[in-house]
Amino acid sequence: MAELIPAPAAVAHPPVGDFLLDESTVIDAGPGTEATARWLRATLGAVTGLALAPGAGDDGETIRLRIAPADAGHLGPEGYKLYVNGDDITIHGGGPAGVFWGAQTLRQLLGPSAFRRAPVEPGRQWRAPGTFVEDAPRFRWRGLMLDVARHFMPKDGVLRYLDLMAAHKLNVFHFHLTDDQGWRVEIKRYPRLTEVGSWRARTKFGHRASPLWEEKPHGGFYTQDDIREIVAYAAERHITVVPEIDVPGHSQAAISAYPELGNTDVIDTSSLSVWDNWGISLNVLAPTDNTLRFYEGVFEELLELFPSEFIHIGGDECAKEQWRQSPSVQARIGELGLADEDALQSWFIGHFDTWLTARGRRLIGWDEILEGGLAPGAAVSSWRGYEGGIAAARSGHDVVMCPEQHVYLDHRQDAGADEPVPIGYVRTLEDVYRFEPVPPQLTSAEAAHVLGTQANLWTEVMEDHARVDYQAFPRLAAFAEVAWSALPVPAERDFADFERRMAVHYERLDALGVGYRPPGGPLPWQKRPGVLGRPIEGAPPNR
Repeated sequence: MAELIPAPAAVAHPPVGDFLLDESTVIDAGPGTEATARWLRATLGAVTGLALAPGAGDDGETIRLRIAPADAGHLGPEGYKLYVNGDDITIHGGGPAGVFWGAQTLRQLLGPSAFRRAPVEPGRQWRAPGTFVEDAPRFRWRGLMLDVARHFMPKDGVLRYLDLMAAHKLNVFHFHLTDDQGWRVEIKRYPRLTEVGSWRARTKFGHRASPLWEEKPHGGFYTQDDIREIVAYAAERHITVVPEIDVPGHSQAAISAYPELGNTDVIDTSSLSVWDNWGISLNVLAPTDNTLRFYEGVFEELLELFPSEFIHIGGDECAKEQWRQSPSVQARIGELGLADEDALQSWFIGHFDTWLTARGRRLIGWDEILEGGLAPGAAVSSWRGYEGGIAAARSGHDVVMCPEQHVYLDHRQDAGADEPVPIGYVRTLEDVYRFEPVPPQLTSAEAAHVLGTQANLWTEVMEDHARVDYQAFPRLAAFAEVAWSALPVPAERDFADFERRMAVHYERLDALGVGYRPPGGPLPWQKRPGVLGRPIEGAPPNR
């Protein structure tokens, strides 16, 4: 029986024989499927040692890829049907993405060794068992957010995570590129953003209450060609990259590079450096015309690099202390006829909402952007629980559900003392598996505004890719099933069956080199004894 993750809509194993991959196997790629054929040839070819040449073979020789005709049923653009028998393998996709997701399922059918990069069993026979799968995703937005501002992940690590996303049929990569602790994308008209803003002199080790410091510079950034490569690599895997440039808060790295962006009548912004601690910096952008023009320039370059429908502008956790103390900001509030600092933040976000809309893009931001109203096309990332998403959907705005108490994967996985740098609530594998993105209080019309869901990886206490792996996996596999599969209501989900399938999936993760948290707890080298976290006791609020 196929131990597939995420679970498909329908799977059967009729007595039709297995398909043997050998030197005669070819890939017959119909129009629109050529990219998946290249991926199969590169991926399965590497591990099997087979050429998998293009062509139309005889019975027993062909992997056939096709886009289903429009009148052949309602697969949807990401849906697929996979047929495996002794004569051939056929993948019919509702669109190119559907064919690719079908190829991912085929890889799982070949066994965990198919996830390696080179042959480890010379002379092995590679067989795909006779199988029929019909499948399509529940949500169009199945996302993972990676914070590379707090701890930089080099380009190769990002490409690796795109492959891990594709293996789990996740299709939106939310790229958190800027924060108080670092600016990670090259902007040619403002070179100091990376010359100054991309590195810090030292880094807090553990939660901000920890007395420990890593006394060495930390930094890095992606050149524009790096970004183009990442976006193209993602697109080949039918993943959309949504960039985030956080404004008007979480901006100390930018202010350290260009002090005129800050509230210069409150503090000496020229004395600021990239922040080396965690939390919410009080140093936020000044709401001046100069700041607006500066960030318009940033976004102009960003739009050339990222073709995504949505551009994320953050909008969360903007401290208002400096705005209250600033005579020029208070004058700006009066000049604009605004009620207070909260209204000023809404005005600031609204400016870029209008600016992006005029250029054919859609703004998305954290749920604080709801305060003050939004343009019709804007969307919301609901992180402070469900409430922001519910309010957005009822107001006619699209929403991505990513409530921190459910799908913030920086939160700890167990209450045990060995859990490394424990942050937040305990969120076990089962807790994530029972997460439901659509609140029951929404009507069907309101629920239609829920584009999907997203798991978030904030990296304050993840200093390298091994720590990211540990926090992400295996919970990201459970999340992927929540995002893809049409599961029952949380209480009725068969977690025992998911655990059974995970027994095989752990072998796939091993083959991929993923440093996941083992079911029995962290391995000795995964622990961080003596490094202070910030655990929160009790069950999280379900609001």
